[in-house]
Amino acid sequence: MTESNRRILLASRPTGKPTAENFKLVSAPLPAPGEGEVLLRILFLSLDPYMRGRMNPGKSYAKPIEIGDVMEGGTVGRVVRSRHPDFAEGDVVLSHSGWESFAVAEGASLRKLDPSAAPVSTALGVLGMPGFTAYAGLLTIGQPKPGETVVVAAASGAVGSAVGQIAKIKGARAVGIAGGAEKCAFVRDELGFDAVVDHRAADFPAQLKAACPDGIDVYFENVGGPVWDAVFPLLNDFARVPVCGLIAQYNDAAPRPGPDRLPGVMREVLSRSLLIRGFIQREFSDQRPAFAKEVAAWIASGQVRYKEDIVDGLEAAPEAFIGLLDGRNFGKLVVRVAA
Repeated sequence: MTESNRRILLASRPTGKPTAENFKLVSAPLPAPGEGEVLLRILFLSLDPYMRGRMNPGKSYAKPIEIGDVMEGGTVGRVVRSRHPDFAEGDVVLSHSGWESFAVAEGASLRKLDPSAAPVSTALGVLGMPGFTAYAGLLTIGQPKPGETVVVAAASGAVGSAVGQIAKIKGARAVGIAGGAEKCAFVRDELGFDAVVDHRAADFPAQLKAACPDGIDVYFENVGGPVWDAVFPLLNDFARVPVCGLIAQYNDAAPRPGPDRLPGVMREVLSRSLLIRGFIQREFSDQRPAFAKEVAAWIASGQVRYKEDIVDGLEAAPEAFIGLLDGRNFGKLVVRVAA
């Protein structure tokens, strides 16, 4: 094989919003698999908001990417060379290989995919980490009950779209928050949410209140910032708030100006008996078999729909990722690295 391995590295750490200069595209010789490993040609690369945090130094729930290392991310790849008995050339697998066109992976870390069962890109979206995040976070922490109101931010995205549809399956009323008329129409008309509110509207807080006349029982937090400010006064007693992401704040280089509102928030958490619980999806890994079975069945029955936003070419990943942090994607953002 005479091809080279194209890789995108973290060239520098961003201050605030990432720029193209924070990434570097390089070519390197193809890696060779060792015993128990396989060489993969990457077909699809997942772009997700959590990657912004990996670009920062300091302690977090996962180790940061070092300067000069390949940007990390979930991938779907095809085996082109195998030194593992369970994998053969041509097998399509789910891996975590990062922003590169070829990768060596340990066979034990891979999961085979069946291209005849579903488009393999869905292993990075509705049938992968984002879908599982929605499933586990909503059902374990949110625990929606029939007749309750479930609100989810970033409702047209990979996680939010699944949250609202699962809430509907469980008998709850689903209210989505999205940005722009096109995304709002998709959430309402294609995904079947009961109501959707545009967070870009000048009277967004008033519209959200009107969409939730009985208050909010479950709020699935993906955004933070002004969206949280509008949601918080509407939370009912005993409301549950799974905190999945805070994308509106990921590019902040310093605390936002203004008074310290934490004492007031904590007073309301106490007086209204609110449950606010941050989580990382891997905490609920024992639920993966149930997730795979149930969500596949819901997709087959039409109860869960999904949308992918696919961009072509590894070199497009940095700009697409920057756009993701600005909310420019529409659906699960995936890079098609190879056909």
